[in-house]
Amino acid sequence: MSTAILTGSPVPGSSIEGDLRSLGFDVRTASDAGDAEALLAAVPGDQRVAVVDARFVGHEHALRLGLTDPRFPLGAIPGAVTAQPAGRQALTRAMARENSASAGTAHGGAPAPARPSVEYADSIVDSLADRVVAALDADGVDVHRPELGSLVAEVPADPQARNEARQAVAAVDDEAVRLKSAVKARDGFFTTYCISPYSRYLARWCARRGLTPNQVTTASLVTALIAAACAATGTRGGFVAAGVLLIASFVLDCTDGQLARYSLQYSTLGAWLDATFDRAKEYAYYAGLALGAARGGDDVWALALGAMVLQTCRHVVDFSFNEANHDATANTSPTAALSDKLDSVGWTVWVRRMIVLPIGERWAMIAVLTAATTPRITFYALLVGCAFAATYTTAGRVLRSLTRKARRTDRAAQALADLADSGPLTELLARTLPVGIRIPAPLAAVAGVLLLVLAASLDGPGFSLLLAAVLYVLLSADALLRPLKGALDWLVPPLFRAGEYCTVLVLAAKADVNGALPAAFGLVAAVAYHHYDTVYRIRGNAGAPPAWLVRAVGGQDGRTLLVVVLAVLLTASQFTVALTVLAVVVALVVLLESIRFWVAAHRAGAPSVHDEGEPA
Repeated sequence: MSTAILTGSPVPGSSIEGDLRSLGFDVRTASDAGDAEALLAAVPGDQRVAVVDARFVGHEHALRLGLTDPRFPLGAIPGAVTAQPAGRQALTRAMARENSASAGTAHGGAPAPARPSVEYADSIVDSLADRVVAALDADGVDVHRPELGSLVAEVPADPQARNEARQAVAAVDDEAVRLKSAVKARDGFFTTYCISPYSRYLARWCARRGLTPNQVTTASLVTALIAAACAATGTRGGFVAAGVLLIASFVLDCTDGQLARYSLQYSTLGAWLDATFDRAKEYAYYAGLALGAARGGDDVWALALGAMVLQTCRHVVDFSFNEANHDATANTSPTAALSDKLDSVGWTVWVRRMIVLPIGERWAMIAVLTAATTPRITFYALLVGCAFAATYTTAGRVLRSLTRKARRTDRAAQALADLADSGPLTELLARTLPVGIRIPAPLAAVAGVLLLVLAASLDGPGFSLLLAAVLYVLLSADALLRPLKGALDWLVPPLFRAGEYCTVLVLAAKADVNGALPAAFGLVAAVAYHHYDTVYRIRGNAGAPPAWLVRAVGGQDGRTLLVVVLAVLLTASQFTVALTVLAVVVALVVLLESIRFWVAAHRAGAPSVHDEGEPA
């Protein structure tokens, strides 16, 4: 239960108390500032508390945005301030100091520092809530102030101002603003114009029936899995049903985020489920298409695995680039300036968002091609589209990195090292080869990946492949001997992903036995989940996965070397069994630890997050 403390003189006919109760607050009234401080101290420390001026006039949704958002320890709008447990100490300290200053002046003591006041509608209003916010600002405490737009939130100074504020409230449709703000501000063309115009109403329908975003996210996953099962039938009817269900799953995928924004139901667990299930849905659908094609006599497992590898590497490029520049200083680039100029031209914005093939456009293309063509054509189109998008985005980011003058932080270097996913072999080599070859980290990674993949492609399992794998591990270790602070060092993690995944793909294709490519698909899917989980932990400020987990699954260097050794020593059939066993072991270890971590973080009250970044 949350508690709201009303301060100041009550106003007859005011709806503030009812609005607060409708938002889930237990309302208490303070007779003066001292009483408000006492009531604040009486609220249990594990509850949210708000201090609200009784003269407040505004929209209920303005109060909702200011007082109920779970992502921020402290929040404020004019006339109201709130604190979650993490912000209670700062709020209590600011309240005590404000009351102490007031009491000193009232009892004839030394004049207190001028108390801040807030100006509304050309009038000066003395509001305890606003004075407390000013005190928090003076302490350097971060207080979230939501963008209210056309919503009204005021503390009128006199009856005339109050009447004008009430008229302003009546002139704006609170619910229309709330619905509009439920839609992500920056999204793809297909999502913006083909899904969001009606999915927002579905989100409101869910909110009014008490459904949570996590429940909608789960429904989206189930729908996508049914779509994959339909595709696996290999029939034209199954393909049509799969396409329709995939679009339905995407509608629900949009709805869960809109429901979270509509009702402010953000959570750490929800953000993880939303991101994780997106990957699970898409890659399960690839597997369903491959199974369906196999029923029709067409083996497209290599294409399915190639699509998953390409899409995962694309995402790692995005993640690595963003982490490398997350808190870089002097971060300027002519390329970025040109991009900003292009964004000022309306039609270029949509073209640039579409050509990167975000999740809406990508799933729409997959759904239509599944229903109208064959799995092989679907995968060809997907590979071509994703390859073009990857080339476009990566080239743009390379140009930005080469032309910007930025100083990258230790935090960014550590995040890139965590994303690299190096195992015990690299740790051992880092201790025994402290000097390194001293070539740039991206060049070392490129050289190692090219040696490995070319050896696997041209010679297959043999001594040359084993030698290439050893050199790959050495070059991988050399790339990570120094902090990854170079202009292009963010390329190292995606290069490692490409090296590991492509090696598994090529060796499974070379085995040329039934089941090898599906086993390789399972192994890459399990490892990719581990890599995505690492990204989501870093994004949520939870740090990288524990060292024991990375060691247990070998790190990218250890897994790659192990797969090569297995391919060299075993027959094709035995290699397929080994890949299957490895996939199951990796999947169980990383899934169990991931679920344990995120559930524990959610129960421990980890800060709520919600990803509003680039379209996936």
